[in-house]
Parts: sequence; C-alpha cells; structure tokens
Amino acid sequence: METWRVWELVLPALERRCEVLAPTLAGHAGGPPVGEVTADVLADAVERAMDAAGFGLAHVAGNSLGGLVALQLAARGRARSVVAFAPAGGWAPGDDSHRSLLAYQAELQAQMRAFAPQAPAMLQTEEGRRRATEALVVNYEHIPVELIAHELLGIAACPAAGALIEHALRHGWPLEAERIACPVRIVWGTSDRLLPWPAAAARFRAELPQADWVELEGVGHAPQLDVPLEAAQLILGWP
Repeated sequence: METWRVWELVLPALERRCEVLAPTLAGHAGGPPVGEVTADVLADAVERAMDAAGFGLAHVAGNSLGGLVALQLAARGRARSVVAFAPAGGWAPGDDSHRSLLAYQAELQAQMRAFAPQAPAMLQTEEGRRRATEALVVNYEHIPVELIAHELLGIAACPAAGALIEHALRHGWPLEAERIACPVRIVWGTSDRLLPWPAAAARFRAELPQADWVELEGVGHAPQLDVPLEAAQLILGWP
C-alpha cells in the first residue's frame, strides 16, 4: 500500500549511476487505476511505464509486493537483473500464514484512515514516529517526518487495497519462476515483522535455487527505508 516515495532515501545514490524509473504500483495512491484485479495487473502496469520511459530492459528492484512484481517482470524477460527485498508470496505450499498478514493489512488501512487527521500531531513525538514505522523498519530516526506522514496517508488512500487483498486470498501470488533467466538477488531483514524470515521466504528458496541470498541482521521489512545506504549498495553491486 506504499507509494513510489518508499524508495526516496535510496534514489540519490541510484541516480548518480543509473537512469531511474520509480513508479507507484497500479491501484495504489497516485498510481494508475486498475479495473479488474488479476495476477498480471501490477506487472502489466509497470511494463507500460517502462515502455513509456523507453526502458526495454532494466535492472529491477522491488520491496514486498513490489518485490514479487520485480520477479514477475524477470519471468517476462524485462529484467537484466533483480534485487527483491522481502518479496511477497514466499510462503511454503500449505502454509496459511499469509491469511493473517492479509487480515492485518486490511486492518492497517482502516486504522490509517481513522488516524490520518491526527497524523501531524502524532508524528511530532518520538514515540509517535516509532509507532508509525514499527511494522516496516527497525531504524527510524533518520526518516524525515514528512516522508513518514506521506506514506501513512498513502496507505490510507490506497484505492485497490481491498481488491488486491481479496485476490491474494483467493489466488495467492502466481510466479513462473522457471522462466527467470537473469541474475536474482533476494534480500531479507532478520527482524522483518510483516514477512518473517525465513518462513516467508521458503517458496523462493525452493523455486529460485540460483538466487543470491542476503540476510540483513537487525533490519526490518523495508531495507530501503531502514538502511538506505546499504540497500542502495546491494542494488548497485548486483550482479
């Protein structure tokens, strides 16, 4: 349910070396609209954005749901390489842990919608900033208050959240992993509270045996916010 600005802290380092396209996913606040939610709708929209920007192939990075989209783009042959930070959909077959996560996501959006009017006041305190970021990061002191507020409001305003959650409950997260031919690096924080390591990575460890795996000790779900300099280095240094 985040916006493109979840990548804001790593963009300066990336832009010094690369041309960068940082789209908000379809159905998210500020992203392109979606009609019917399908397994392909998010990757389709990113492909259209790549086409419009003149990116035939790209080094693709993504986090959480965006990490899964990055892998889907690789399966379509649109990636030179992938760095996926805690990609969604990695539970082992038969593990129903995703259901509790998706229920939490729905509850989180409801909370953010109720919380939005009080956000500016709450984020003025250290305790408020810690509470607002604890699901995503361990280290929060360096994240600008305005960026935290923007992302909270983005969660509250994510128009397709309900439909995306419902689709995931019914159909899971399809990925034709056998079609991925480019180098893949998967990065996981050992303190991830949303997609706990290593249980939430079991499927990818089985289906992507060629991947380079990086564990980040004491880092949460969104390394690009938690440890932005290290996250940028992990992207720029691969493959």
